[in-house]
Amino acid sequence: MAYKITDECISCGACEPDCPNQAITEGDTQYDIDPDRCTECIGSYESSRCADLCPVDSCVPDPAHEETKEQLLEKWRKLHSGEEPAAGTY
Repeated sequence: MAYKITDECISCGACEPDCPNQAITEGDTQYDIDPDRCTECIGSYESSRCADLCPVDSCVPDPAHEETKEQLLEKWRKLHSGEEPAAGTY
């Protein structure tokens, strides 16, 4: 499932530069995650970078966007055409 950023976001920006899918953007009062681009970092990292980097734990799984690991990997492949996923990330 895609991640989302909760209202606890302090707009520090720690998550945005490390998102391999450019799913995170700065909103008016906090950062936002585009669920169509979020793969939970499957294909790029062993864990979700936004959640790992967030100092206030405001990056959490979004139950409104449930997906299997296979679906997330397929989404990653579409976003990274011609690339191979990193070993151990799916």
